[in-house]
Amino acid sequence: MFLKELHLRNFRSYKDARFSFSPKTNLILGDNGQGKTNLLEAIHLVSTGRSFRTHTLSDLIAFGESFFFLEAAFEKEGVTQQIKIYYDETVRKVQYNQTLFPTLSSLLGILPSVLLSPDDLALMSGGPAVRRKFIDLFIAQTDPLYVFHLARYYRAMKQRNQLLRDKSEAAIESWEQMMAHSAEILVHKRREAIEALQNPASRWMEALSCHKETLSLRYDASVSQDFLQNWKKQRPKEMLLGSTLTGPHRDDISFYLGEQEVKHYSSEGQKRSSVAALRFAELERIESVAGLSPLLGIDDFGIQLDEERRAELQRRLPRTSQVFLTSPIPLNEAVDHTLLITAHV
Repeated sequence: MFLKELHLRNFRSYKDARFSFSPKTNLILGDNGQGKTNLLEAIHLVSTGRSFRTHTLSDLIAFGESFFFLEAAFEKEGVTQQIKIYYDETVRKVQYNQTLFPTLSSLLGILPSVLLSPDDLALMSGGPAVRRKFIDLFIAQTDPLYVFHLARYYRAMKQRNQLLRDKSEAAIESWEQMMAHSAEILVHKRREAIEALQNPASRWMEALSCHKETLSLRYDASVSQDFLQNWKKQRPKEMLLGSTLTGPHRDDISFYLGEQEVKHYSSEGQKRSSVAALRFAELERIESVAGLSPLLGIDDFGIQLDEERRAELQRRLPRTSQVFLTSPIPLNEAVDHTLLITAHV
């Protein structure tokens, strides 16, 4: 599986641009502000149905324009296929080959990908919501049932929260039962995912740190007992606040180097190495489950790592995946095709 071509119209800094890619390693080279990350963002959007920089589709429309359009041609299982996305702040169209999809989330799993960006430092240093987003997208790319229960849980919780704000217990138990069923599945699948990531993440961390460090992961659930019993007990307090305080939407993930938690005790270099190890573990796991190699994007390749760790990362770039690297400086090794971004197109 690999992305062959990408057509951008009115997307961020690109007015009308077409790109062709190597099925191996592609270097997106250019000065800062030239649109390298915008191109990587477009690839991520056609792959996952979301941007890694904004939650608002309007932000993706080029300044002064009224719409954006993306068209991706990719080869999967020997067959050339297409994804098209159009958005004009009123109409949103998502098309896979000849099929129109109702949502961007419907694209999940068609063209799986993994992205490593400088903002990923928040996985180690930021709040729990960043880590929940990571685990949800990781699982969602290979498990449609997880996507269903994630949406179901949040829909039911929205109804429960409204009843809490209204100080009404009418029908609240039926929403809690729906939440509890999906919550059990979400937590179970998240724990499975963390367990599956553990060995490859530890192995990658050892490699990137030249065998100086190992990385371990832990899933921290906000509810350790029966969900229904917990929510019933919490109900009086939650009615005062108008919000559900416990459940999968409040869970977290902890990362450790040895016995010390990365968030509190590690240097920035160690945190960035931990993120890289986690992303490469994610890549391995998706490949194992999906039976095909995901796309791999790395924004500002190795820019935050010391020379030793950067060289080790470059040496270990996977050759089974199609890789997209952005960098302001040329890379002399492990590159099959270079796209020079010189100005907004």
